[in-house]
Amino acid sequence: MSAGLDIAVLAAPVADSALDELASVLVDCVAGGASVSFMAPFSHHDGLKFFRKVSASVADGDTVLLAARLDGRIIGTVQLGLDTPPNQPHRADVKKMLVHRSARRSGVGAALMTAVEDEARQRGRWLLVLDTVPGENGYRLYKRAGWTESGIIPNYALFPDGRLCNTAMFWKRLDQ
Repeated sequence: MSAGLDIAVLAAPVADSALDELASVLVDCVAGGASVSFMAPFSHHDGLKFFRKVSASVADGDTVLLAARLDGRIIGTVQLGLDTPPNQPHRADVKKMLVHRSARRSGVGAALMTAVEDEARQRGRWLLVLDTVPGENGYRLYKRAGWTESGIIPNYALFPDGRLCNTAMFWKRLDQ
């Protein structure tokens, strides 16, 4: 892992400078072809709009937003979705695990996943779920991190260029 890497929870209100850096990471991931809900072309303005909504969800207590900083600059992020139905108080969703392409393969993704699992435990959430494109970077990361694949849904979403992609559903039960 890179020396100087810091993983932090971003509390509400999320600073404009952090929103700007988070948007830059998202724009880079979409430009790199990641199927993370957005289509090309995807602008910095689009990324800011998305993270402003996330910031509002953080303020409402429905989302925990984590950021990975290297030398003071945000290079990765992940979210823990806490907005679950009343009969699922033990569960949370891991969402938008993003690492800037320039920082990949340096342990940032693994550090973010460890941190989001720790945050889940602290909030009494011991069953986590997520989805990802089979064979992509995230897929390999989750397998290495001990997540269990439950199955693949064909033609679930689109890549930013419009091609269909499958999704793999994963879950992980955390030690309580």
